[in-house]
Formats: sequence, C-alpha cells, structure tokens
Amino acid sequence: MGTNSWGIELWDQFHNIGAHTLKGTDFLDKYGNFVKDRCAIEIEYAAKLRRLAKNYQPKGKKGEDEDNEFTSHQAFKNVLKETNDLAGQREIVAENLQSQVISGITLLSKTLREERKKAIQEGNDLTQQLVSQISALDRAKRNYEKAYREAEKAVENYQKADADFNLSRAEVEKQRHNMTLKCAQSDDAKNEYANQLQKSNKLQHSHYHSALPAVCNKLQELDEKRTQGIKEFIKCSADVEAQVAPIIARCLEGIVRASESIREKEDSFKVIERYQSGFQPPGDLPFEDLSKMDSESTHNSQTNFPLPNHPTIKGTISGKGIKARKGIFTIFSSNKKLLEACITVKNTITADGMKDDFSDLPPSQRKKKLQSKIQELQKSIGQEQGARDGLIKMKGVYESNALLGDPQTVQGQLKQCEHNLEKLKNELRKYQILLDEMNTNHNNQHSPQPNRITHHQNGNHRTSRHSNGSNDDGDEAVDDARSLSRSASENNVNQQNGAQNGLLNINNNNNENNNNGSSSASPESGLGTSHSSLPGSGQGSTNDQHLNEDMYFESDPLQPLGTCKALYPFDATSEGSIPMAESEELYVIELDQGDGWTRVRRMVSGNMMEEGFVPTSYIESTLYA
Repeated sequence: MGTNSWGIELWDQFHNIGAHTLKGTDFLDKYGNFVKDRCAIEIEYAAKLRRLAKNYQPKGKKGEDEDNEFTSHQAFKNVLKETNDLAGQREIVAENLQSQVISGITLLSKTLREERKKAIQEGNDLTQQLVSQISALDRAKRNYEKAYREAEKAVENYQKADADFNLSRAEVEKQRHNMTLKCAQSDDAKNEYANQLQKSNKLQHSHYHSALPAVCNKLQELDEKRTQGIKEFIKCSADVEAQVAPIIARCLEGIVRASESIREKEDSFKVIERYQSGFQPPGDLPFEDLSKMDSESTHNSQTNFPLPNHPTIKGTISGKGIKARKGIFTIFSSNKKLLEACITVKNTITADGMKDDFSDLPPSQRKKKLQSKIQELQKSIGQEQGARDGLIKMKGVYESNALLGDPQTVQGQLKQCEHNLEKLKNELRKYQILLDEMNTNHNNQHSPQPNRITHHQNGNHRTSRHSNGSNDDGDEAVDDARSLSRSASENNVNQQNGAQNGLLNINNNNNENNNNGSSSASPESGLGTSHSSLPGSGQGSTNDQHLNEDMYFESDPLQPLGTCKALYPFDATSEGSIPMAESEELYVIELDQGDGWTRVRRMVSGNMMEEGFVPTSYIESTLYA
C-alpha cells in the first residue's frame, strides 16, 4: 500500500490504532446522540408551534367573529395558519432525520464495532503467536548455552584426565565418553536454537510485514468508513433541511403576503360601519335664564292648570272617557296568531343578548342586523325549498313506481318541511317589515312632515291626575289617565276582521296596505299595531273622525310630572307619536310604562296643546319633587 498505510507507517502502533478506532466509534455514537437530541427538539418545537397557533386561534367568543372582518385580524389568522404549516415542516425534518440519519448511524456504529472487534482479536492473536515464538527461541538459546558450557567442561575434563598418568585407562575412557555425550548434546541444542531462530525470524518478518499490517490496514479502512459515514450523515442532515426550505420559504412568503394584506383605511371604515349609530351630534346647549324661567313657570302655572275645554293636537289628551293604555292589546286578544304575525316581540332576548327585533341597537347597527337576518332567512328558505322539492320528486317517483317505496313515508317529512318553510317565510316577512319601516323612518327624517293639528270639541269633564299619578276620585281614573289616544275604542273592534285579512296577506299585499295607510308594528309606537294601521282606519277616515268627535274630549288636562329635553331630533311616523326637535323642552305627563315610550306635551299657540309619545331614550327627563 502507499505511504499513508497504517500497516507500514504504524507497524509498531497497533495498541494506539486500536484505541483510536474505539474513540472514533464512540464519536460516531456521540454524533448520533446529537441528531437524536435535535430530533427531539424539532418535535418539541413543532408541538409548541402547533399549540401556540391553537391557543391564539379565535375561540368563537362573542365579538371575536365580528373582529375577524378586520384585515389585521384576517392577516393574523393567516399568520397562525402559516405558523401551523411551519410546525408541520419541522415535524418532517424530525421524521427524515430519524429515518435517514439516526437509523444509518446506528447501523454503521454496530457494524464498525463488530468488525473492529474481529480485527483487534486477529491482531492480538498474531502478536501472541510472535510472542510465543520469541519465547521458544529464548528457551532454545538458553538450552544451547547450557549445553555448550557443559560440552566445554567435559572436553576440559577429558583433556586433564588424558594428561594425568596417574589415572587409570578406564577413568580416562569415562571422561572421553562424557565429553562425546556433552558435545553431542551441545550440537543438538545448537541445532534447535538455530531452528527456532529461523522460525522466529520468519514469523517476525511475516508478522511485521504482512500479517499485522493487514490488520492495521483493516482497522484503517474501518476508521475511514466511519469518517466517511459521518461526512455523509452531516450532508444528509443538511439535505433534510434543504428539502423543506422551499416550503418554509413559501410559508414565510405567506406571512409577508398576510402583512401586505392589512389595510388600515379599510379597517377604519369597518369600525365606522360597526359602531355608527346614525344619530346626529347634539346641538349647542341653550342658555338658561333663571329669571325668565321663573316668570314662564309662573305664567304656565296660571294659564295651563286647569285649562278647561282646551282641544288637543291629534286627540291625545287623556281623560276618563279614554281607554287605558293596555287597551291596544285587548283589541287583538281574540286573535293570537294575528298578534304574533304583526307585532314584533321586542322583549325577546336572543342568544347573543340582543332583542329579537334588534330594537336595542342604534339605527345604523339595527339596519345592518336586520339585513343580515333577512339574508340568513333567505338562505334557510332556499335550503328548505330545495329539500321540499327533493321530497316532492321522491314522492312522485314512489307514486309512479310503487316498487321503489311507499309515498306515505315521505308525506310526513313533506308536511314538516312545509311547516318549517311557512315558519321561515313568516319570520322573513317580519324582518322585511321592520327593515321597510326603518327605511321609511330614515326618509321621513330627511323630509320632516308638518304637524297636523286637530281641534276637538269639548266633552265631559274628567278628573285630573296630580304629579304623583293619583286621581281625586280614587277609582279607575288612574288607568284611564294612562290611555293612548291612538288605542282603538270599542268601535274599532268591529274592524278586526278586516285587519286580519289585511295583515295575514301582508307579504302579497304589502304595497296595497301601504297605500291604504296601514302599517305593521312600528318601532316608534312600541306597541305594535295601532288603530291607524288597520285597513279603513287611516287618517281622515270616517271611523277616525268619529273617534275624534265622540271619544277624545278633555276638560282637565293631566298635570305635568316634570320636564324633559330632547337629546335627538325625532320625526313622528305613526299615530299617537309627535315629532320633536333637538334640545326642545317638553312637559312629561305620563312616564314610561315599560314599552320604551314617554308621553309628553308641548304648548303650541293660544289655547292649543299638542300631546303624544316620544322614545324614552331620545329625551332627558327632570321630574318635579
């Protein structure tokens, strides 16, 4: 072999070669443990990345779904997705390192240890043979030296005996025989020593020039194989990383795209869409001149209380002859389905904590909720219609071929589907009516209607209600004083059948009902359908005139319970409500009975007064002590 051969260059370093190869195998195992620990870290890192992405995923809590519409939230959601993909790539790295590197290192280490053990054993055997031969040579040499000295001594003794004439011939012959024996033994020892020396030289030459170098070269091959294996494993580890690098780069590109998708102006606009109430900012606060207020209050106390036979606007002044405020509901108590179809259940609370008709939201937000609800119902109706059409086709197939199935098995499902469809359509009509009313109110706010003043004849005198809400007579006048002028009288009960026909067909005759002056439950009225919403009871009709002339008479108006100030402008769009301007001051004559409306009064001119209902949330009340 070449000059880099361990067998030639390290012929006398077999022990060190063995120690070096052992350290090399241990180093290979050390690198294997490094890769194993790295795999464990990659797996742990991937698991923590996945857990991190999971912990920051939207939990579907209230408000989080709405926040997802912002571009920053959507970008963060994409970042979480890319982070989860990055975790997947780290898991792939760990799996490939385990299958391609760690398993290879384990197999190579096992092979190297076994082959090294054999080579070391072979080298030890060769060394032991050489040592044994050298020992035999040493013994042969010692035997030869001993025999040689004995032969010399025997020769010397024979020469002395042969020179000594005093000894007998027999003794001389004995010395000669001993000399011959010792010389023969010396020659045999010499020959044995020469033979052992020849064997030792031959074995030693073979040992140091062929046998032991072959073992050293084998150990060299094993060490180079180990070194080459480490080289390949390190490169393979890098290749494993390189294989997932393009995917990781795409993940990072996705994160960059997510950041670029953030639109701050768009998010700002969405904030406006979410929280815009639709109200106008309040005007300037008026200067309150206490001296004028005192004089005006004194003048009002002298002129307003009592004011006998003062006609009212829209016929809303209270008296004993008017029905109690709850009378509007008693009109329709005989027809519960009609009430459910026309009156929005304002006090129903949905799962998200809002009212069923979203009346607790500002106008803009309520309109968006209504539009979203309508779209949701339309989608549900489309799905239900598809299911119904499928059942109808299935029933037709069963009827045409009885072998395929019994049509009666589909009939029950078809009825249930029709029931669900009708229920959804009713719900859709309700929300469409609410949306139409909101649009109508919005248009009316931009085109205010002139106040309509209706003079009423003097009627029977009624007892007045004091500031504490009690009556002097102590009878049913308390309920009578809280009546709504827009609630129907007994004469309107005769119109109930016409109202049922008009309201139950509200989806098909919506335009006709609007032209006739009828309307569904108004969010301003707070009570659903008033008598003015019934067919034939529009403003200026015979029945309405009859009510104005025969029922809404006033002798003593109710005493004010306090004053109120309009926080926002309000345009009356339903009978019984009155418009008011922002910052306008009115008299409170009846508190909110739980329906969200407060009864107020304003002085118009001369002896004319205007009474009606306004939203409680639109005013700031100050009650008298």
